[in-house]
Amino acid sequence: MGYRVAIAGASGYAGGELLRLVSGHPDLEVVAVTAHGNAGESVGALHPGLRSVAGLTFAETEPEACADADLVFLALPHGASGSFAAQLPSGQRIVDLGADHRLVDAGSYTRYFGAEHPGVWTYGLPELPGQRTAISASLRVANTGCYAVATILALAPLIAAGVAEPADVVVVAASGTSGAGRSAKLNLLASEVMGDVSAYRVGAHQHVPEILQATGATSLSMTPLLAPMPRGILAAVTARPTKSVTVADVHEILTQAYAGEPFVYVLPDGQQPHTAAVAGSNSAHLQAAVDIDSGRIIVTSVIDNLGKGAAGQALQNANLMLGIPETAGLATDGVAP
Repeated sequence: MGYRVAIAGASGYAGGELLRLVSGHPDLEVVAVTAHGNAGESVGALHPGLRSVAGLTFAETEPEACADADLVFLALPHGASGSFAAQLPSGQRIVDLGADHRLVDAGSYTRYFGAEHPGVWTYGLPELPGQRTAISASLRVANTGCYAVATILALAPLIAAGVAEPADVVVVAASGTSGAGRSAKLNLLASEVMGDVSAYRVGAHQHVPEILQATGATSLSMTPLLAPMPRGILAAVTARPTKSVTVADVHEILTQAYAGEPFVYVLPDGQQPHTAAVAGSNSAHLQAAVDIDSGRIIVTSVIDNLGKGAAGQALQNANLMLGIPETAGLATDGVAP
C-alpha cells in the first residue's frame, strides 16, 4: 500500500490529526501508533471520529514500535523527541512536530526551553526560499511551530524585500485551545474558556527565537492570546516600514512571494482572513494593510493550528521527503461553517 509510517504520540490532538490525514493518504499506510498513558487502548476509544483506523491499538512509545516504518512522525511533548529520535535507525526518515530540533542556536534553545539542545535538523517550512529542496533531500526534518508558521509567512517576504524594519516587529496572535494539548488543565475547562480571551506567556513565548531565525528579524515582541475556539490561529503581524509603502506595495510583495504555492493564499483587497475558513485544511490566508496613523505595515494571517501549524505541515514535509506529490492527502479548502 505504499510507504509505511508510524506516529509516536498519536493519542494527542496533533497526533490524532496526523492519524486522520495519513489514514486517508493515497500513498501511506499506518503501521504503528504509540501513546504513553493510553497504551493498550484502541484508536476508536480516544479518537471516535477516526472510524477507518478505530481498530488500531496504541503501543507503548518505544523505538521498537516504530522499527518497521519508512517514516516516523514524532508528536511528542517538547523535550521528548531528541532522546527518542536518537534511538531510531540513522537512515530512517523522521518528521518531528516538537521544538527539539528547530533552533540552530543552542543558547536560544536553552534560554527558552531550559534544557540541553539536542541538535538541529532541516527546518520544515517549504514556502521559505530554498527549504523545499532541503526538505526533499533530508532524513530528519523539524516541523514548524504553530504561531511561528502564521507569523513567518506574513513577515519573511517583507524583510527579504527590504520594506520592513527587522528590529521593530510586534505580533499579537490568538490561538484555539487545542494548541495547549490534550492534557487536562484547569484553565482549559469549558467553563473557564468560553466567553473569555486571555493572554499567556507574555514576553517569553517559545516560538520567538524560531520566528527570528526564519525571518531575519532581530527583535520581536509577541503577545499570544487564548481564544474560545477549539482550533485556529489569527496573527496580526506589524512592522515599521523602512521606506514609504502603500497597501498595494505590501500586497504585491506577498503575492509575488507565494505565487504558485499550493497552500498560501493572499486574499483579494477587502477580504480579511477568518480562522473558520482554514479549519481542517493545510492552507494559510494572508491580507495586507498599512496603518493610516502610524504608517506601520500590518499583515493578518490565519492557519489551522492542527493543520498548517502541526499535522498538515508535517504531512507536507513527509510528502517531499518521500518524493510523492507535495499536496497528496492535504486539503486546501476549509470546512466552515
